[in-house]
Amino acid sequence: MHPDSNDSPSRDRLAVHTITTKPWALPIAADRYAASGVTGMSIWIEAIEGMSNAEVRDIVQTSGLQVPALVRGGFFCDPDANERAKRIKNNRKLIETAAEISAEMLVLVVGATPGEPLELQRQWVREGIEALIEDAQSHKVQLAIEPLHPMYAADKSCINRMAEARAICESVRNPWVGIAVDVYHTWWDPDLENEIRLAGELDALFGFHLCDWRVPTRDLLNDRGLMGDGCIDIRGIRRMVEAAGFSGWNEVEIFSDEHWAGDQQVFLDKIIDRYSDC
Repeated sequence: MHPDSNDSPSRDRLAVHTITTKPWALPIAADRYAASGVTGMSIWIEAIEGMSNAEVRDIVQTSGLQVPALVRGGFFCDPDANERAKRIKNNRKLIETAAEISAEMLVLVVGATPGEPLELQRQWVREGIEALIEDAQSHKVQLAIEPLHPMYAADKSCINRMAEARAICESVRNPWVGIAVDVYHTWWDPDLENEIRLAGELDALFGFHLCDWRVPTRDLLNDRGLMGDGCIDIRGIRRMVEAAGFSGWNEVEIFSDEHWAGDQQVFLDKIIDRYSDC
């Protein structure tokens, strides 16, 4: 990629997900991100296991980083109503955690149950989100639905296109409910530009996640590419979301066994370099 200087994204909008540098514990990640000039850190719940909200908050405040998102809540789908109620309760706790660590949003991977009709599952998702709106409002935490690639439709997410996420946003019609657009999951969608525009009209574009789709992909979960190492028109999608009114964080989220096995500081430096070209 060869951008002109006027098209380079602002470093003030760069955030990195803790899963991207998975080998680093949260304190190390926060320290290294800040020292490298990254201004935002989206925190995965796996990175804070065993830590109190106060401990996490102290790490964030000491680093000076902002927290675009707590990742991940959701997983609303189960045929057992009691189990669905437990999952809603867990999401309420995650909203509280997000508020206490000053995360702007809770990203929702909505879940899926093999063998259940997708439309029924999407109803469970809508009902689950509706049950959380009061908590989101009172804690001032956005709920960001993240559509996942159709390869995950069976067991991870019954929301696979922007259109399905937008339908829920239109149904609940609440300013605290929106969409996180991950280029890895949405780049293939022939309706993507129009759906991003429609989401923008709803003021429902909450998140924008960056990585790349390697060709060939060696593992569908843990072989995401560094921006520029794959086939996604990242800058084109960035232009779409910005044209639709998005002015939030550009969040780098990379699952990669290859990169996790290497020097994480070298990887972070490459992320920052590639970000200017995305």
